[in-house]
Amino acid sequence: MKLIIIDYGAGNIKSIQFAFNRLGYEAILSNDPEEILAADKIIFPGVGEASSAMAMLKETGLDTLIPKLKQPVLGICLGMQLLCEFTEEGNTRGLGIFKTVVKRFDNAAKVPQMGWNVIKDLKSKLFKGIKEKEYMYLVHSYYAEHCPETIATTDYGLNYASALQHKNFYGVQFHPEKSSLAGEQILKNFLEL
Repeated sequence: MKLIIIDYGAGNIKSIQFAFNRLGYEAILSNDPEEILAADKIIFPGVGEASSAMAMLKETGLDTLIPKLKQPVLGICLGMQLLCEFTEEGNTRGLGIFKTVVKRFDNAAKVPQMGWNVIKDLKSKLFKGIKEKEYMYLVHSYYAEHCPETIATTDYGLNYASALQHKNFYGVQFHPEKSSLAGEQILKNFLEL
């Protein structure tokens, strides 16, 4: 299986590579359009700030390539948020895959949300073998609003979409690569889609 992690300068890639290594797969870092198009599965990671991450995608033409992908794509954290229509972070227009907007947590919650929290209302093959209210590791100041594509929710001062799916595109707000055995199971499920 050819597994590509899109490399566009938005950090935290090593921990994702190690997680796939533990599952017995090699994940290749690439921003080469031909290599990405030829992949069986694609990870769209992201740690950092939305507007600068989107600027990096535009510089490399990945902003037009990613929405055209036909194979399973998994956006993680900022990667998921950039797959949405818009994020308040830097007033950034996203890639428009998920028909929702990303907003900043209000002052009622400690921002960023950092640490373990539960996911629930699970609705996808991505969560095969994952029990309701399983703990996942999260670090984020912005959240995706609910939409018909919501496949998991989390409560943090309010209830928000912690996972989304539209056709071959999946997005998770949490970090499966840092979420112990349950997170590894989600990555394994993604590989088996």
